[in-house]
Amino acid sequence: MKITQLKTNQIVNPLGFAIDKPTFSWIVEDTADTFQTAAQVLVSRDGAFDQVIFDSGKVDGSGIDSLAYRPPVALESRTRYFWKARLWGETESAESDAAWFETSKMGEGWQAEWITPDCEDNTLHPILYRQFDLPSRAVNARAYICGLGLYHFELNGEKVGDEVFTPYCNAYDQWIQYQTFDITSQLAVGSNLISVMLGNGWYKGRYGADKGVVGFYGDRFALICELHITLENGDDLIVTTDPAWKVQPSPVIESDIFDGEMVDARIKKTPSADHSFGVKPIDLDKTRLEARRSLPVCINEEIEPVAVIHTPAGETVLDMGQNMTGWLRFRTSAPSGTRIHLQFGEVLQGGNFFRDNLRTAKAEYTYIADGTDAVVEPYFTFFGFRYVKISGWTGDLNLDDFTGCVIYSKMDLTGEIETSNAKVNQLIKNALWSQKGNFLDIPTDCPQRDERLGWTGDIQVFSGTACFNMDAAAFLAKFAYDLGKEQTKTGGMVPHIVPMVNLNKGGSTAWGDVATILPWTLYEFYGDVDILDQQFESMRAWVDYIKTIDESSGGKRLWTEGLHFGDWLSLDIPVHPDPRRGGTPHDFIASAFYCYSAELVAKAARLLGKAEHAEAYAQLSAEVKAAIQTEYFTATGRLAVPTQTGYVLALFMDLVPDAFREQVKDDFIARLRKDNAHLQTGFVGTPYLCRVLSNIGANDLAYTLLLNEDYPSWLYAVNLGATTIWERWNSLNPDGSISSTGMNSLNHYAYGSIVEWMVRDMCGLNPSSGADALTGFRAARIAPKPDKSLQWVRARYRSAAGFYESGWHIDEAGHLTIKIAIPFNASAAVVLPGARVGEISINGHPMHDGEQIGDSVELTLATGNYTFEYFIRDKAVRA
Repeated sequence: MKITQLKTNQIVNPLGFAIDKPTFSWIVEDTADTFQTAAQVLVSRDGAFDQVIFDSGKVDGSGIDSLAYRPPVALESRTRYFWKARLWGETESAESDAAWFETSKMGEGWQAEWITPDCEDNTLHPILYRQFDLPSRAVNARAYICGLGLYHFELNGEKVGDEVFTPYCNAYDQWIQYQTFDITSQLAVGSNLISVMLGNGWYKGRYGADKGVVGFYGDRFALICELHITLENGDDLIVTTDPAWKVQPSPVIESDIFDGEMVDARIKKTPSADHSFGVKPIDLDKTRLEARRSLPVCINEEIEPVAVIHTPAGETVLDMGQNMTGWLRFRTSAPSGTRIHLQFGEVLQGGNFFRDNLRTAKAEYTYIADGTDAVVEPYFTFFGFRYVKISGWTGDLNLDDFTGCVIYSKMDLTGEIETSNAKVNQLIKNALWSQKGNFLDIPTDCPQRDERLGWTGDIQVFSGTACFNMDAAAFLAKFAYDLGKEQTKTGGMVPHIVPMVNLNKGGSTAWGDVATILPWTLYEFYGDVDILDQQFESMRAWVDYIKTIDESSGGKRLWTEGLHFGDWLSLDIPVHPDPRRGGTPHDFIASAFYCYSAELVAKAARLLGKAEHAEAYAQLSAEVKAAIQTEYFTATGRLAVPTQTGYVLALFMDLVPDAFREQVKDDFIARLRKDNAHLQTGFVGTPYLCRVLSNIGANDLAYTLLLNEDYPSWLYAVNLGATTIWERWNSLNPDGSISSTGMNSLNHYAYGSIVEWMVRDMCGLNPSSGADALTGFRAARIAPKPDKSLQWVRARYRSAAGFYESGWHIDEAGHLTIKIAIPFNASAAVVLPGARVGEISINGHPMHDGEQIGDSVELTLATGNYTFEYFIRDKAVRA
């Protein structure tokens, strides 16, 4: 028995994060036992556990839940706490290694001042620095720091930590994150130098919607920093930002999220009195400073370029072989004054470098050499690219001199799927790469053009896939926190983008419903009710905002007002002057999500013990459902919105009158067959499309949609060489030419939501759901839906409760093998499709358990590995 994955507030050993009440979680591996008989948690001020401040004692049964255990401890600021878990099964026991978390400044005031360079030119990129002396060795030292827009922090000439883009992207007018770093090992006895280089970033540079604006949140560079140092001789020393600091020009001449960076290596970072000047205080509100919530953004992977291309236009272009987010690191010894110019793009056109789809984003990097051997990479920008055009290179261009640095928020990969179809496998990889490329502190729409914004609709539809691919709990909780902050300015309206930046618009159905759907998805996947507690007022505020619109337009319990994105980028006949908004009436989509979101608020309220709210929002949801059934269904059961997305929403959100459900299912299938078994859906309908088909007896159509290779389909992009998910179904034409440049990203994850269907239906792995269910995969529902169009599939998922596996293999004779694994202290309701009681073997022996329900056999299983074999005897699986 082994206890692993110890996390505090969903983070491994968090240093200086916002932790008011610690929540511990872990998983158990490598045991033959099946359930927890007792557990114990200890919290101490030291790693040896000689100073224990909390001991739960040995708690029998499941009184201590490894998904989320909250010890009742009062925390002190700037203090490291250690904790460990002990666990007993039926025959084995284990004790974990020690984990730790360290608190931030919490409620402490700041002794440091916000400072800014004392010069009129607020475009000059500065290095702020100070020298200080230590009379004896430092035994404990922390830096509490924030620089605006972005900061690069060095001590004694060495970078502190491995993070980039601190202090990250959030609603700076609402709150500003500071970071905590352990700097003990970087301090020396005697003279020390602290230096902080500042860049524009999201705060000060060109950023936002409609080509962005410069300096939306602020137009001055600024820094605040406190070093808290304990010396070997027992003294405490605090070094703060104050008027004694100095400034000198940085080698970074220009920096911008959209446009890139220019660096002149001839300008040295080493402080020089000849080039320095002073600082002055700047009036920034210290009360907006909060402990960090953003996960570290780091170089998480490195890839090598696959080819040098000499284009028909005479260009030299590197092909990375993968559309990625980050930058190109290179080695050079070019003569002083040489300008090496890199431009970044996603696709070639006519064999030549192309980047018109980046719109106004320059997406370039210029390095002016100083004549020395150097390893070069940016400080304050990133790019979305596969191809890099290189100009100004001296000497031979050697692939070994270049490395692609893949940048995203530090999250573990938790899920993997593999199938017998290589093209489907590439599609799965594409969805993961689009998630990596767009999970850079905020869940963006795209990483390359003049946008890179936290569009709420995109993450709403992709959140389930995101939580399977990666441990996204802390990442998405931070985004949700930002969302709630923005809603305080809008009366509950959810902005189109978070942070809002310069787009003070919102209130679109499906986009705004991220306020309810995202927290509920996180609760389902991770089983920690804290996310519902954190976001409950945000959830309520969004539904109340819709209700206010409803009341002001007659109180019909329908949402018929406002401007919506509709079924964005769908392919059916549009019903709006903007054809991108789709063919499904917006009032139907809006009313459907109104009903759905009200129901989710009711479920959350029930879990949080808010009985009055639970009753009120359940009643509201029921009233909206009744109004939808009156307005959008005929007396004979026809849906008055006969689009693919109309049927999908009606069925997925349980809006169909019970008496007409079979008819609506049949009508939907007929609709799809009329469309030649090809999708017509956009951002709203696509995430649910195959999920609905697999659950209404049309599983074969779901597989058909997955495996279609002509336009429109997922594999159409794969056949054209896509390595990420496209924004449009036809981002490229069949001949490889780009279909448009105005709004056309080749790295947009929304349509990657098909992976959630692969997990939930193709492989059959689902968290239990509902207000009373055991979520976080403590209990699961494993209901694979195979189809002979694939020979085999398998999924492995490290859930919050432990490792699950689910896969199947089917041969031409209809012999089906299903293999599943259920982790320790978990259970699963297993559904075997097309099976008959008495005709199934389990682990090589006849199976006598199970209940025959229609064409399936259902049973509940505890921890273990199981192999089921039988011949399918009905039409549950297409021949």
